[in-house]
Amino acid sequence: MRHLLPLLLIIALFCSPSRLPAQEEHSHAAPEKLGEVSFSISCEQQAQQPFNRAVALLHSFAYAAAQDAFQRVAEQHPKCAMAHWGMAMTYFHQLWEPPLSPATIPLAQQEIQQAQQIETSAARERQFIDAASQIFRDATTVPYRTRVANYERAMSDLAAAEPSDAEAQVFFALALLANASPADKSHANQKQAADLLEPLYRTHPQHPGIPHYLIHAYDNAELAPKGLPAARVYAQIASSTPHALHMPSHIFTRLGQWEDSIASNLAARDAAHRQGNTREEFHAMDYLVYAYLQTGRDADAAQIVQQLGDVPKQPISDFTMGYAFVAMPVRYAIERRQWADAAKIVPITTVPPQVEAIAVWARGLALARSGHALGARAEIERLKQIQSQLRALGNDYWAVQVGILMREVLAWSAEAEGKPEEAASLLRQAADQEDAIEKLPVTPGPIVPAREQLGDLLLEQKNPAQAAKEFATALANAPGRRGALQGAARAASFSTQK
Repeated sequence: MRHLLPLLLIIALFCSPSRLPAQEEHSHAAPEKLGEVSFSISCEQQAQQPFNRAVALLHSFAYAAAQDAFQRVAEQHPKCAMAHWGMAMTYFHQLWEPPLSPATIPLAQQEIQQAQQIETSAARERQFIDAASQIFRDATTVPYRTRVANYERAMSDLAAAEPSDAEAQVFFALALLANASPADKSHANQKQAADLLEPLYRTHPQHPGIPHYLIHAYDNAELAPKGLPAARVYAQIASSTPHALHMPSHIFTRLGQWEDSIASNLAARDAAHRQGNTREEFHAMDYLVYAYLQTGRDADAAQIVQQLGDVPKQPISDFTMGYAFVAMPVRYAIERRQWADAAKIVPITTVPPQVEAIAVWARGLALARSGHALGARAEIERLKQIQSQLRALGNDYWAVQVGILMREVLAWSAEAEGKPEEAASLLRQAADQEDAIEKLPVTPGPIVPAREQLGDLLLEQKNPAQAAKEFATALANAPGRRGALQGAARAASFSTQK
């Protein structure tokens, strides 16, 4: 298998057309099991059921299918303002990266304007429409963080005005999650969202959005155990949507329940492939590779990398697809410590810069860890350039993440140059910074957590006692990771031998 990796990387990174087309999502026939939504609207009675179905799709982030469903409601019921609200909301991918595409903002604005122009006597509906307008209004001049905060406040007002309205509470909970700061390790927004959703979960057991958003609320090291009940039921409630089949694995990954994660993502990948949903297929495959590697099923991980296919001829604008495409072969090489193979990875420049950085990091790390500190300097410089590019774009989150990757390469380069104290200091800075920021939902986690790398470094520096402490912290943050478990075992063995 070791000799297959260069070929796998060539297949995954350099060849021509794949079985997976490079496009985000297709429209398909209506899924059959979506859960139960009751979103009362003032439109004609015949519009109610198809509108409920469209909202159910929206709650499972089946955006293309939801768009088709809302469009049909609008066409068949021209005076239904909420159908246009729904159309606008399908362009707002609240927990994805990025949440808004510049190309679709004008389309969403048109839908909001049409919704506002249609007279509706329901004050509640006007509040939903006005709240959504906060997201798209002045999009070219007002920062997204300001607009999403305005949306959260508007949804808070709506939820307060309609305390018995389940949909108002659910969409407010989602707004809280959309506006949660990755730097807030108290998880205040997540806890507030969970407090709204948990009582609703008991009274609306088949609602797809409630367990979905509970999983997102609990998708962090502090709260993950609370997410297991929602993870166990969401896929059953909305089994026709690939995203619902995948989402439980966010909790399973947080808890190190790898077999559950594998089962979840096998189902999600197959469903996504059948429906032509390439984005969800790539996303599930990335989580699969991650879980397979943690269980030592390297051959299965290699097979997924092979299935990934070839570099698309067109740029990958979708972050999730680009991330999965780049991360999978990187995971396969780096997690298995195949430094020579990882050093051969060639970064793809047709993906978002923060995604390109993962491949640059892999090359730099591999060169440094195999003793070629001089060769790693070019990768360090490229990471600096990407970080500056992201800062110029106002993407502070990913600028910080790329800075962490850069420190990791610098640390291992210092170790290769015989500077152990500098290496440990740099890697500890990276670990502390990484631990202070939550990951985004699109990733199962760093390729290799900085804290786990720090444990490895300390072992190489013959400091098993301190290494053991770092591995213990790494496992508390990410239970069940094979590298940290093996590192902890090596540290214990080293101490015993002494």
